[in-house]
Amino acid sequence: MNKKLKLIYLIVILTLNFSCIEKKSSEKVVNFEFAKYSKTDTLKFTSGIRAIFQDSKGNYWIGSHNEGISFYDGKTFEYFTTNEGISDNQIRSIQEDKNGNIWFGTANGVSVHDRGKFTNYLTKTNEPTFFEWNKSSGDLWFYAGEEDGINRFDGKNMNYLIFPKPKNENLHNSYGVTDISKDRGGKIWIATYAALFNYDGKIIHIFDHKNLKLKDNELLHIRSVLADSKGRIWIGNNGIGVILKKGNSITHFSKEQGKLIPMNEFEANFKKQQFDKNTGLQSVFAIEEDSEGNIWFGDRDSGAWKYNGKTLTNYPIKDKLLTPMIWTIYKDNVNNLLFGMSNGRVYKFNGKSFDKQF
Repeated sequence: MNKKLKLIYLIVILTLNFSCIEKKSSEKVVNFEFAKYSKTDTLKFTSGIRAIFQDSKGNYWIGSHNEGISFYDGKTFEYFTTNEGISDNQIRSIQEDKNGNIWFGTANGVSVHDRGKFTNYLTKTNEPTFFEWNKSSGDLWFYAGEEDGINRFDGKNMNYLIFPKPKNENLHNSYGVTDISKDRGGKIWIATYAALFNYDGKIIHIFDHKNLKLKDNELLHIRSVLADSKGRIWIGNNGIGVILKKGNSITHFSKEQGKLIPMNEFEANFKKQQFDKNTGLQSVFAIEEDSEGNIWFGDRDSGAWKYNGKTLTNYPIKDKLLTPMIWTIYKDNVNNLLFGMSNGRVYKFNGKSFDKQF
């Protein structure tokens, strides 16, 4: 090998090495002690509840809109913010891995709690990792920091997977991830504002405005998705309500149920803050299935809705004569259905109405 070829070979090797280094996720470990931080007897959040999770030990972890995390052991609430080392005070998702570690998807990276310390992983990078989907692994998925992909943790690195995006017809929408649901076959359904993506382990399927059979005046703005136990896919939108995918059939569920307000009337009521007149199933930010197979929807303006397979029933959650927005719905380890609200409270459905849980 002559000197010129040797030099080219060396440059290629160095380039590949630096490229690999750039693809590794940044980590930061922060140690803390539970006893060191403030405790309260009641939940003190006021900014809204974005995520609720009960771990395998029975403890509750509650994620707020901008006040960090609360840990509830059944007696007291303890609090963790960026001051204690989490990535960001807006908590969008909470999950537990097979080792009992608790993972928090935030507005600026991912934090994991493990035996007295937080480890943070950056998801937003200047040069995202264009990692191949079918070469990725791991059961932990997170809302990506960028707006054209999703993060998947493989046990060591936080990989960034880019969507094969169709042309975005609505400039007000993006492909920022808003929700994630896994179906009974293990396929991942990823909601973004502008489209729904499905990954079956080999191929990414795209459901956009055209594939979901929407009219020109029906603007897609997805905020939630649920793959239920019957194999149905429920898609919650902000503005046009719920779309139902059942096999190859796609129906506009809210319109079919007669619970869709004409957009001009809906927008006028919203501008005037007349939420009592917005009684439709229109702005759906959360969807969950209860232990009996009923599907629950959390609406921004009209409260909770239950669909039992035949009828759709509205359950407004009143607080000081207002119906606060439902950010999240969560089924805990003993099948309680918990509703995280925009006023920082958590309610439990008792079979007829709602009791304040936290």
